[in-house]
Amino acid sequence: MMPSKLLYRLFFLCFVLGSITVNAQSDKQKALEAKRQKFEQELQQLNTLLFSDKKKEKSIVSSVEDLNYKVSVRRNLIKVTNDQANLLTREINANQNEISSLRDQLKELKETYAAMLVKSYKSKSEQSKVMFLLSSDNFKQAYKRLQYIKQYTNYQKEQGELIKVKSAKLQELNTDLVRQKKDKDQLIAENRTAQKELEKELDEQEKLMASIRKNLSSYTSKIKQTQQEIDRLDREINKLIKEAIAASNKKAGNSSLSQGFALTAEAKALAANFVSNKGNLPWPVEKGVVKVRYGTQPSPIDRSITISSSGVRIATEKGAQVRAVFEGEVLAVMGKKYSNPTVLIQHGNYITAYKNLAKVYVKKGDKIATKQDIGEVFTDTNGDSILFFSLHKEDQTQNPAYWIYKM
Repeated sequence: MMPSKLLYRLFFLCFVLGSITVNAQSDKQKALEAKRQKFEQELQQLNTLLFSDKKKEKSIVSSVEDLNYKVSVRRNLIKVTNDQANLLTREINANQNEISSLRDQLKELKETYAAMLVKSYKSKSEQSKVMFLLSSDNFKQAYKRLQYIKQYTNYQKEQGELIKVKSAKLQELNTDLVRQKKDKDQLIAENRTAQKELEKELDEQEKLMASIRKNLSSYTSKIKQTQQEIDRLDREINKLIKEAIAASNKKAGNSSLSQGFALTAEAKALAANFVSNKGNLPWPVEKGVVKVRYGTQPSPIDRSITISSSGVRIATEKGAQVRAVFEGEVLAVMGKKYSNPTVLIQHGNYITAYKNLAKVYVKKGDKIATKQDIGEVFTDTNGDSILFFSLHKEDQTQNPAYWIYKM
């Protein structure tokens, strides 16, 4: 017979290891659920910002861009929901196996415990215990027999406790199993609905693309023209930043060949604070979705053409207030030479640019606070309200997604 303490410790170890596995699976489910909720919120925001007004006539290009983005989010939602359902299947199987094992263990424990109770009942009188001790050949044997009686009594108690613990664990697993099956059924139902929505969106997308293919050269020409206008504005911003760098070095008495800003102690502290908030900067609009991300990427209209984005293009609501993502000073307010107004805000040796504004509330030299409104986004004739936002270190662009919270 296994010593009682060793048996109890072995069971406790198995119980802890099982709990760790369950907790690990639970953590995975929590992470997947957080992702699923994120995609659902993104879809809700997309519907509000881009698809709420069915009467509004949009350009085909804008409609394709919107649908492409919605389809990508929908696919991500379907994938993460599938992952959740698959993980639940594995958890359900593991639970069923553990329930089966626990039932076998409980059966064996109860049989053993019942046998011990019968044996104890037959030799329960104090007289039989005394006779068992007195019949010892010597004191040492009597002491060992006394210890055996104590151990046997403790073992009975521990067996009883083990039965209680395992019974409670079995009940808990059965409750979890019911919940898991219910959750899985709900996820499968939600995925079916999402799949149907995706099929509708893909059909609509194909109709739009078929219309575009009839006059592809015209759309391609417009894409190239738009890219040229964006590049022209980017060059103007880059030129302005380089002039500001040169001016700061001239003022500090540095060489005209210096590549970076000559910063005061206050400006250095501001830049350090800006960097320390990387990944946690607020969005430049209260509500928005990123339609075009940073970097070079194929055009959604003609994938043989690449478009270049020095920042991100954020779709927002009409009349949305544009706000500074961090405290700083207005470096420049660029007029309508190449596009709608642009505001540049300097944060030490970092610059944030807010392009495509309808109204501007600030002027060069103004001190700006984090989340301070600096203007209003422009809404075009198609009803699209797009903020072009970029972030620069000196005269080099940075990916805003690494800086803005959950972008």
